[in-house]
Amino acid sequence: VQLQASGGGLVQAGGSLRLSCASSGRAFRSFTMAWFRQAPGKEREFVAASRGSLGGYTTHYSESVKGRFTISRDNTKNTVTLQMNSLKPEDTAVYYCAADQRIILSEIRNAAPYDYWGQGTQVTVSS
Repeated sequence: VQLQASGGGLVQAGGSLRLSCASSGRAFRSFTMAWFRQAPGKEREFVAASRGSLGGYTTHYSESVKGRFTISRDNTKNTVTLQMNSLKPEDTAVYYCAADQRIILSEIRNAAPYDYWGQGTQVTVSS
């Protein structure tokens, strides 16, 4: 499975960006797809996840982005999207998409269990 993230950039506070992640793998619908981010000097942190078919495609968010970010997936195009609205300077980070086929609900907010990672895309929010 190869993941290709795109859509990062520079935006002013209050603005919006849309990140996309394309997967080359088969059985995309069975994968939990997630977004993490890592700011300089900080650990990688969970942003949002969309569980796979066995998880009912439920979505999950960190408290810091809930209500502002929306994760969605298109199983026909093997893509997952993160729509980011009302961006804040503290959202500045490199954003990574991740995928795993066997991850369980209690693990989805942890980076370590994910088997596949994209290359990361920079999001910078100016104040």
